[in-house]
Amino acid sequence: MDHEMEAAVRIGDVAAAAGVSTRALRYYEEQGLLTSERSPSGQRHYGDDAVRRVRWIQALYAAGLNSKAITGLLPCVHTGVATDEMITHLAAERDRIDAQIRDLTTTRERLDGIIDAARDRNPECDLSAEAATAGSAG
Repeated sequence: MDHEMEAAVRIGDVAAAAGVSTRALRYYEEQGLLTSERSPSGQRHYGDDAVRRVRWIQALYAAGLNSKAITGLLPCVHTGVATDEMITHLAAERDRIDAQIRDLTTTRERLDGIIDAARDRNPECDLSAEAATAGSAG
């Protein structure tokens, strides 16, 4: 085994450290999001940065990006170099996420109103939209 292979991390170790399944890692490889080398016995071995990369991929998936979008962004993320097209795409994704945050904030405020109304009138709770709006305004 060469020195580079000795420093490599096995698939199970990467999966455990990143909090994902080995199946997810294989999928990321299929999508071109992650690379590994094979040992002489055929085992996957990843570089030292694999866990950090997998966590970043997970964060991008959680933000709603698909694998094609992530593939286009990863070079920028890891090198710090971006084309005008990448910057435009990144800005569009940020704007989409901002819209999601606004929607989630509105939903949380409505839930706060329902919770307040339920506490004020317990055990009877009026879950109508008016009660939710009135509860969050108070």
